[in-house]
Amino acid sequence: MRVHLCAVGRLRAGPEKTLIDDYATRFERTGRALGLGPLTITEIEDRKGGGMEAEAALLARALPDRAPLIALDERGKLMGSPDFATTLARFRDTGTRDLAFVIGGADGLSPDLRARADLSLSLGKMVWPHMLARVMLAEQLYRAASILAGAPYHRA
Repeated sequence: MRVHLCAVGRLRAGPEKTLIDDYATRFERTGRALGLGPLTITEIEDRKGGGMEAEAALLARALPDRAPLIALDERGKLMGSPDFATTLARFRDTGTRDLAFVIGGADGLSPDLRARADLSLSLGKMVWPHMLARVMLAEQLYRAASILAGAPYHRA
C-alpha cells in the first residue's frame, strides 16, 4: 500500500527535513516486506493567499484517486501507536492501494476537506506547527511498521 503525505508549505533544509527523510527511509525499509510503502510527500503552496479553501483545493488535486483520506486535525481521534499500526494494517488488508494523509497550513484544514476524510486523527491535545506534525507523522508511520514487523523499536 502506497502512503502519501500531502501537506501545505514547503519544508526547507534543516532539522525537520532531516528527521522526515530519516523516518521515511526507515518506514520504507521496514514496511516493504509488510506491503507498506513507499512514502510519497507532496507539498503544496497557496501562492495567491486564498486561505484554507484555496489550500483545500490544492490538497484535493494532490490526492491519489479513490485513496482513503486521513486528516490530521486537533479535533481528530486520539490513537495510541499500536492502534495506529492496526489501522494501517486494516487499510492494507482490505486492498487499499493508496492511503493519503493531509496536513493543513497554519490555520488547519478547511471544514469541507475534513468532512471528506475517512478518519480524522489528532497527534494530541496540543496544537503542533504543521512542520513538526510532518515529523511526528513520519515517525509514527515508521513506528507502526516496526510494530507490525515485531521489531523492538516500540516499547510500551
